[in-house]
Amino acid sequence: MKISDRLLLTPATPNLRPDLSIIFRNVERGSRVLDVGCGDGALMAALRDYRGCDARGLELDPHNVATAVSHGLSVIQGDADRDLADYPDASFDYAILSQTLQTTMYPHHVLDHLLRIGERAVVSFPNFAHWRVRLSLLWGGRMPVTRLLPVAWYETPNIHHVTVDDFRAYVRERGITVEHAWFLSNGERTTSAAANFLAEHAVFLLRR
Repeated sequence: MKISDRLLLTPATPNLRPDLSIIFRNVERGSRVLDVGCGDGALMAALRDYRGCDARGLELDPHNVATAVSHGLSVIQGDADRDLADYPDASFDYAILSQTLQTTMYPHHVLDHLLRIGERAVVSFPNFAHWRVRLSLLWGGRMPVTRLLPVAWYETPNIHHVTVDDFRAYVRERGITVEHAWFLSNGERTTSAAANFLAEHAVFLLRR
């Protein structure tokens, strides 16, 4: 049994978004963690309180930064596109980017920095090839507004519409090792075989 599979059996799991729950369960205890685009710090707090991690965060939204700091978390305001270059090589065990990749201006540079800063990188993103997205475009001819993508095209922060197969091709072409991948539909694990069609979200654990 792989380490990641054993960690999925961990009983103590806080109430987190499904993709964050997977990340939480697969970060080793006592690790040094950088959460890029950490939001209000929910994942950081869980890693600190349940897994004894030294968790740091980078977040663009000042309200989220204030919320995280008010909970005693070490979070600074910053932009993943510009500020990751300031972090030293291998300064963390894990560099995490959850549902933020598609909002960055230069996702390939952000990924390079994650794999430089962390011994491992964890990346989660919504799959824009999910069947509901395809159906909306096919039959309605309009950009989808769904439960998981609830914002109209002119308000969405999503500027790079990545799919599971896009990401698989990207890491393969660049020689990045996928240690594990998880796929979610309606908040539940789904098969990897048809993930590009069936999965709403993907989570990848990566290393150089």
